[in-house]
Amino acid sequence: MSQDRVSQDRKLRWGILGAARVNERLLPAIVDAANAELVAIASRRPGAAAATVQKHAPQAASAVKCYDEPEALLDDDNVEAVYLPMSNHEHTEWALKAIAKGKHVLIEKPLALTVADVDAIANAAQQQGVTVMEGFMYVFHPQFARVQELLRSGVIGDVKFVRASYSFIMKPARLYRLEKDVDHGGGAMWDIGPYAIHSLRSCFGTEPKSVVTIAQYTESGADIATSGVFDFGEGRQGQFDIGFECSRRSEYQVTGSKGGLKCHTVWQQAGDVPVITWWTEDGRFWEERLPASSHFILEIEHFSDCVLNGKPPFLSLADARGNCKAIVAAMQSAAEGRRVGISPD
Repeated sequence: MSQDRVSQDRKLRWGILGAARVNERLLPAIVDAANAELVAIASRRPGAAAATVQKHAPQAASAVKCYDEPEALLDDDNVEAVYLPMSNHEHTEWALKAIAKGKHVLIEKPLALTVADVDAIANAAQQQGVTVMEGFMYVFHPQFARVQELLRSGVIGDVKFVRASYSFIMKPARLYRLEKDVDHGGGAMWDIGPYAIHSLRSCFGTEPKSVVTIAQYTESGADIATSGVFDFGEGRQGQFDIGFECSRRSEYQVTGSKGGLKCHTVWQQAGDVPVITWWTEDGRFWEERLPASSHFILEIEHFSDCVLNGKPPFLSLADARGNCKAIVAAMQSAAEGRRVGISPD
């Protein structure tokens, strides 16, 4: 996957389904991407769509149609691709509606809450001939490619253990994330857990075989903190801890047979300097500092390039299926208090 900025005259025309908080980063990214153009946004809250554009990209407001009904945006023939940041439990419904209208869809993680729903979205996308991708912006940052390069090089040997930690302190404005139970997409696992599970799977390059998990739940049935261990077979383990009660963390560390490496900050803010450290068994140590990059802009440019030029996206729907299957198994383990096996496809 090339990290080069895309430059071309043709721009993909985007619409946004929802005025979610993530628009603080995604909406400007669509506006700033070299091969994308924001043409519409919709929200069911009257006036919210217009207010969101005015707040996050006032320079583009005059060129963006604002709808108070999501269906109206899907009926807009000028919209070619849709970014879907609605509540987790609504992803499948609105993804299928968008696909049925012939729209390409970038779905904010998680793509769906069940493997069956992931399959339904994949089947619909294939039938309609549209591109659909799960929105993991972090894989488009150059530091992800660098980590993968180091792992492939063998400098730290065979990957044996990976630890992924993601958390932030829950603020009042974000309490809506705990309103629904786990089965309806509420809680930490469906919010930040997808990053942790995806980090583990990406570092091992394979799917886990089983998982043991514990979770702390709120009265609503949402998990506020969850941790566990995935068995990736052949003595390889992936440990994760995520939650809303610890200070902000977004990191993963890989230990191999000859050394190890660490990605210190996955969630890159504007102007952050990405840092990767790695070391070898003979005592050598390196620290790499990469140029600051917007993984949101890179994500939008990648998806737009795929649609405009008929390329398959870096993140496949098979990958989304694997992540969903692992998350579902992890939450089943926490609910039932036992190890849960994860069958291969």
